[in-house]
Amino acid sequence: MRKRKPKPRVIAPDPRYNDTMVTRFVNNLMIEGRKGTAFKLFYDAMDRVAEMTNENPHEVWKKALNNAMPQVEIRSKRIGGATFQIPTEIRAERKISKGMKWLIQFARQRSGKGMANKLAAEIVAASKNEGATIKRKEDTHRMAESNRAFAHFRA
Repeated sequence: MRKRKPKPRVIAPDPRYNDTMVTRFVNNLMIEGRKGTAFKLFYDAMDRVAEMTNENPHEVWKKALNNAMPQVEIRSKRIGGATFQIPTEIRAERKISKGMKWLIQFARQRSGKGMANKLAAEIVAASKNEGATIKRKEDTHRMAESNRAFAHFRA
């Protein structure tokens, strides 16, 4: 390799839960650099999760994120004029980021008023293994399973 690998960035833990994963989630949630707004939105969603479930919202969020993380994904590879969908295992960092991005994406697509409400609803649904995020994960796994015959093309 010509260039050296970049150093991973140090992410500060969030003020309420003292968790770096929460900060990563808020960074994904943030639009146009409005981190304060993103934190407020996330904490409002956590308060709503606490009301909805009567449990520790941080634990519910962690469970939702774990349920949303995919284990395998499909990569397209061109071999001899044909394009094959090759299932590949995902490394840990990518699993986390995929799960976070899916939770946020499907929360934004939900109907309802206010992003905090939508995010809270998606987190609660994902923690119960239901909702659009879990459907996306299952679809990804189903695609990987159906294309398992091409796994030997893995590079």
